[in-house]
Amino acid sequence: MSVPETAPADAPAVIPSLKRWSAGAGGVRLGGGFAVAHSPELADIAATLLADIAELTGLSGSAASGAVKGDIVLALDPHLEFPTDNATAPAEGYVLAVDGGVQVTARTATGVYWGTRSLLQMLAASATLPVGTAVDWPNYPVRGFMLDVGRRFSRPEAVRDWIRFMSWHKLNTFMVHLNDNEITKDTKRPWDHAQQAFRLASDSPWLAGLAAEDGSYSRADWDSFEDVAARRHVRLVPEIDVPAHSRSFTRWRPEVGLNGGDSDMLDLGNPDSTALVKAVFDEFVPWFRGPAVHFGADEYARGHSEEYRTFFNAISSHVRSLGKDPVAWGSLTVMSDGAGAPGPEGYDRDVVVCAWNKDWYSGPAAVADGYRVINTDDELLYIVPFADYYHGHGLDARALFEDWEPHVFGDGYDLQPGHPQLLGAASAVWNDLVLLAYNERVVYELVKPAFGVLAQKMWAGAVPWLSFEEFTARSKAVSSWPGKAFMD
Repeated sequence: MSVPETAPADAPAVIPSLKRWSAGAGGVRLGGGFAVAHSPELADIAATLLADIAELTGLSGSAASGAVKGDIVLALDPHLEFPTDNATAPAEGYVLAVDGGVQVTARTATGVYWGTRSLLQMLAASATLPVGTAVDWPNYPVRGFMLDVGRRFSRPEAVRDWIRFMSWHKLNTFMVHLNDNEITKDTKRPWDHAQQAFRLASDSPWLAGLAAEDGSYSRADWDSFEDVAARRHVRLVPEIDVPAHSRSFTRWRPEVGLNGGDSDMLDLGNPDSTALVKAVFDEFVPWFRGPAVHFGADEYARGHSEEYRTFFNAISSHVRSLGKDPVAWGSLTVMSDGAGAPGPEGYDRDVVVCAWNKDWYSGPAAVADGYRVINTDDELLYIVPFADYYHGHGLDARALFEDWEPHVFGDGYDLQPGHPQLLGAASAVWNDLVLLAYNERVVYELVKPAFGVLAQKMWAGAVPWLSFEEFTARSKAVSSWPGKAFMD
């Protein structure tokens, strides 16, 4: 199949914008009783599309498995070519053609799914679909968002809606920060009065007392997250944060904590600490269906470099032994004055590093040491609701639109665009201020204004043919999305 070569300025309102669009004449209206034709492999996507169109427009339709003709046709074509050597195109790219009917074609089911998101956004913007052909693909394989549920519980229905919200914008990586605690240096409260939480609740007797009483997720809850994520082509990356941010562990088992448990850090000089962490991962990793698991590893106490390195290597190796790719927050500059010596005495390099802070471990430093990197830069991408630091009232959408892309870390720490070790980027919400009262709806309202910009930059990059005001208008035109829990 050939693809269009014209500029995307003429493309319909879709966020993130279409890479290429070849406009035709006229338009197509979808009527009631429309049919979605699809191959058997795409039955789930067809069912999801039908449900989403009904929720978005009120129109009802039917699916026809194995059919080649319909008002909407979803098709797989393993020979589909893209005008790029970007490795994400075959995995997630698609072609969307509107001419009498609608056809979405891709090499993979995921590509077809992203094409249906663009179709839905066109329907959200206008009841008449513009005639034309689009070809589209993401620049980076990781397009993410992280939510701290450790410090502030999110109801299961809200977690499911975050997945749907991300998927609407073609973001595909949801990091769920599952344990954390109050920052007592700020609240001035003793550790035995500090808020803390571990948000997974197992029925195993030996784990009694670990799960938070003010809200935690059962295996059934987590299965529901995985089910929605699979249907929405989003990967969950659960994070169990150790050896710092671990008050839930040191309260539960004081004997494995620094200062006799009067802290939020595990005592890495005690081999029982590592054994306990491995056992917890043994328990919960089978819950997780995605390819990656995050083990935290940030902001541990200085002066314990050898113990920290041993722990880092032990847990990353253990996560791999459980069939998952390990992910960690970058901390190696502070913890070891660099990434350690090469060879068996150095740090495990087969770990994806979230480069969150330039002092702790910058993106360029992690890349130089051989790591694959996700840009999670705190100065650019963190929200701490209502704090006087880290964008307490939401990210700066204009600054992101004008100056940011996933390779941008700022302050002279940028990587080359498309660097082979740069997997992508993720923004984050950290609920540091545990004593404030606010809910999921408030967090959503802080996140929403910049989300379209982030999606644009993570998927397609800059849009120099649009001003920020024009982009914002287009984003509002397609802002309708299926999801109710944030409104409750």
